[in-house]
Amino acid sequence: MAKPDPARKPSARKRMFWMLLITVLVFGGVFAVWGAMRVMMNRFFDDMPQPAVAVSTFEARAERWEGSLEAVGTLVAVNGTDVTAEAGGVVQKIAFEAGQPVKAGALLVELNSAAELATLEALDASARQARTQAERWRTLGRDKLVSQADVEERATQAATARAQAEAQRAVIAQKRVRAPFDGILGIRKVNLGQFVAPGDPIVSLQSLDPVFVNFSLPEQQIPQVREGLTVRARVDALPDREFEGTITAIEPGVDAGTRNFTVQATVANPDGALRPGSFARVDFDVGEATDAVVVPQTAISFNPYGNVVYVVVEAEGEARAQDGEGDGPQLMVRQRFVTTGATRGDMIAVTEGLEPGETVVSSGLLRLRNNAAVTINNDVQPSTDERPQPANR
Repeated sequence: MAKPDPARKPSARKRMFWMLLITVLVFGGVFAVWGAMRVMMNRFFDDMPQPAVAVSTFEARAERWEGSLEAVGTLVAVNGTDVTAEAGGVVQKIAFEAGQPVKAGALLVELNSAAELATLEALDASARQARTQAERWRTLGRDKLVSQADVEERATQAATARAQAEAQRAVIAQKRVRAPFDGILGIRKVNLGQFVAPGDPIVSLQSLDPVFVNFSLPEQQIPQVREGLTVRARVDALPDREFEGTITAIEPGVDAGTRNFTVQATVANPDGALRPGSFARVDFDVGEATDAVVVPQTAISFNPYGNVVYVVVEAEGEARAQDGEGDGPQLMVRQRFVTTGATRGDMIAVTEGLEPGETVVSSGLLRLRNNAAVTINNDVQPSTDERPQPANR
């Protein structure tokens, strides 16, 4: 029997097995060490106390709010139009100054009507002749010298000639453009010698006293709105003035696209301060006064899943220990879901979830989380005006 050769080398399969085993052990050890270090690092950062966040606060207070609605609207002239010419012609006379007030019927522009006047003279002559002939034939008819049919034919010819002359007078009247109502004229859009076609604008005319304010409200507020309610309107151009008016019309239908309905109020404007086309903020009282817990709108974190406030409380137990030692009380915030109601300026009513006297964070919400430590710095406060008056810039 042959003896095995002691100098024979291991087979290639055994060498591959040992190489793979050593590789697995080495890389497995590396990954195990890396994973352990990562777990310890995450645990260290999770347990590390977070620094306190500096925030400003507001103490929720109870107020009695009159039931009111707010909207944005547009000022509209009761009567406003671009005065146009009904007939074409060359501008012969401009009888107004831009920006001046005018009365209804005042002459504004006169167009060249020489050809029309000549035609009118011819038609007047024909009408006079036809009338004379009709009267002569009427006399002959009474004497039975002509038939009644001939008398009626001559009367018809006279009436037709008279109607043609009156139609020509109407054409000539259209050559004189007059103000259709009392108002303030704008800037003229024609010049002497310019040809004006029918329908071309001559000048704008706006009636400024009173003016309409048109605004929209959600359909849920239809039962609260009625004609006769007093409204208050403000415009950016006159931030220190408030204009009062009365709701005079309510659109009977609701817009299918926006689910809003349109309301129109009439506002007195004796000094012409309000101008059509201006943006207006409108508010008016509806219903009875109600008690509300009020906070700034900046204190509310509006989210799809619910509105949240951060209530400031004293830290207790483990949270206090993590915050560290200090002389004064250590504070933290608790996240709380609330139900919000009406707004008034920068303020908002909280109907559920908050009590008067509780302190909420009014700025710095983006840096907060539940149970976060905070410090209070009220040197800079966000605006909390119920009737803000933004500057017109």
